[in-house]
Amino acid sequence: MAPWLSTVKKSFVDVPVDSANDNAISTTEFLEAAESLATLFDVLGSVAFTPVKNDILGNVKKIRDRQTAAPAESETLQALVVNELKTKKHTAAEGLVWLVRGLDFTAQALSENISTPSKELADSFRSAYGNTLKPHHGFLIKPIFNAAMSATPYRSDFFKKLGTESPESDADLKAWVEALVNQVGILKEFQSRKEAKW
Repeated sequence: MAPWLSTVKKSFVDVPVDSANDNAISTTEFLEAAESLATLFDVLGSVAFTPVKNDILGNVKKIRDRQTAAPAESETLQALVVNELKTKKHTAAEGLVWLVRGLDFTAQALSENISTPSKELADSFRSAYGNTLKPHHGFLIKPIFNAAMSATPYRSDFFKKLGTESPESDADLKAWVEALVNQVGILKEFQSRKEAKW
């Protein structure tokens, strides 16, 4: 197991997803896993990634604030969004949209990089950025993210910092990325539905 993974408070692998209940994702564990993922940007080792990390943590806070305010209605992310929208507010729902975009960016970059060992990390992050966050960013934000892509360490250095020499054969790391990709997919599908819109 990559040593970085052993330091995370919660892995996406451990987030309960209730397949019998429309793939409902447990709020508490998901938010803990998202907070743990944010430490990945510290491993990238550049202050250029601070806005990405802060964005993830800021959106986790918006969702957690709603969960704290209405715990009985917020056991799953989907219930939290639907119940918040009934109050004519959408702070947490919007926070989840942006959190999913940030997680999707990370998931796509890591997934592509693990499956394509010849690709440098910066290329995987640039490609993922174009597919996820870039279409939603204004002209003031794009340069910040472009700077972050340019500050990405070499693939081999990054995965060494994570504690794995060959990420493509690290079963725990692959399972973590697969669980992240799966949960992002579930949430993107949910967010495309009428009941998740405001």
